[in-house]
Amino acid sequence: MELLDFAEIRIIDIIDVVLVAFLMYYVYKLVKGTVAINIFIGIVILYAIWKVTELLEMELLSKILGGFLGVGIIALIIVFQQEVRKFLLMLGTTNFSARKKVLKSLNLLSDTEVSTNINAVLGAVEKMSKSLTGAIIVIQRNNSLEFVKTNCDRMQLEVNQPILESIFYKNSPLHDGALIIEDNIITATRVILPVSNDKNIPQRFGLRHRAALGITEKTDAVCLVVSEENGQVSYLKEGDFVLFEDMQDLRAQLEKDLSF
Repeated sequence: MELLDFAEIRIIDIIDVVLVAFLMYYVYKLVKGTVAINIFIGIVILYAIWKVTELLEMELLSKILGGFLGVGIIALIIVFQQEVRKFLLMLGTTNFSARKKVLKSLNLLSDTEVSTNINAVLGAVEKMSKSLTGAIIVIQRNNSLEFVKTNCDRMQLEVNQPILESIFYKNSPLHDGALIIEDNIITATRVILPVSNDKNIPQRFGLRHRAALGITEKTDAVCLVVSEENGQVSYLKEGDFVLFEDMQDLRAQLEKDLSF
């Protein structure tokens, strides 16, 4: 009878499993490719051992492991503070996008078009890449970027290719720091961005890339970086580098990321 009772699976049990799988997927996505993945795997193994000891009624070992996992939550929050921040940001942004999709399906919200002049941005980026002109362009999405505008030159200029190129021209007084674009308007230049403390960033990436990682870790903004050393163009989102094959592929990814 107990086996038959165990075999009775409720709908709520299926939902429970799906939600746990969804949560584990997001956590894995955040820590994949970092040192934190080893800690994450260790925690999963330790939790599995704890559950096995409970099933086998090994009371002493079960209490020790349970107490360790319970007290260790605070330590884990400290260790994974960047990952926790990124997870909450990703979760909030995902919910926002989902709400917009629901409203669109109900015809309560029209399709969102990309307001940023991507042609101008990528045209300037491609030209700066060929001339080895260093640049960092931050494009706002949902999260406010006001907290990084405390020490910068505020602007109200519509995005176009010549302006972007002139701002990052080597002899321009505005070329140091980042440029922020909001709704196709250049709102700030010479912005000092928070620098990422991730120790896994390859040595070949300099301060521009660390700053781009920092702002994309703390917000849902996307960032384009042009290396002054080799002209390489990097695209960053959600605290990570996004791979692309060529400028057309980069254009498609930008359009996708900015059209929600």
